Amino acid sequence: MAYRKTPGELARLRDAREHLVQHATDVVAEVGWAQASVSAVAAAAGIAAGSVYQHFPSKAALAVEVFRRASGREVEVLGEVLRGPGDPVERLTHGVEVFARRSFERRGLAYALLAAPAEPAVGAERLEFRRRYRTLFAEVVSEGVAAGLLPPQDAQVTAAALTGAIGEVLVDPLGAPGGSSAEQLIAELTAMSLRCLGADRAPAD
Repeated sequence: MAYRKTPGELARLRDAREHLVQHATDVVAEVGWAQASVSAVAAAAGIAAGSVYQHFPSKAALAVEVFRRASGREVEVLGEVLRGPGDPVERLTHGVEVFARRSFERRGLAYALLAAPAEPAVGAERLEFRRRYRTLFAEVVSEGVAAGLLPPQDAQVTAAALTGAIGEVLVDPLGAPGGSSAEQLIAELTAMSLRCLGADRAPAD
């Protein structure tokens, strides 16, 4: 009979894997994908480098898991805002603000998720998550058009433009902090988003 791990052993493996992913995320946030070597992650996690391969077959597989976890959380938060209370324009404005504010709260990780050079597998995940962001924005744009709060437009095109513009605006400040304050940039970003939508209102103070 093949050996089967006990529930306790499985729980310890899950905990060890979670511990590893958390520390790998911290390393990526600090030094980026290229410098987040298996040895660097292992050292941060307090384990031998070989132990990493008990949980992930390669550095790329670990990087993909880090990206999926971190980006997945941002998609969840944005979704909660965009599907929350308020009219569609209010929710869109708040969603852009929340996304940008969370990016500035953890600049290194946000830059890694948005633009830092990474393995091809991470690049593929990045494209997939951009599609998820676009889907969320498109839903609310469609609501705004249907409610007469936004002018007629192709919601998918607007959502794609908005997703790309938000990332482009944030990349340089996140990668090279300095210049405009975060608050000033967030205010400019939300105002730009409203112009992109064709919304006839100013962002709330």
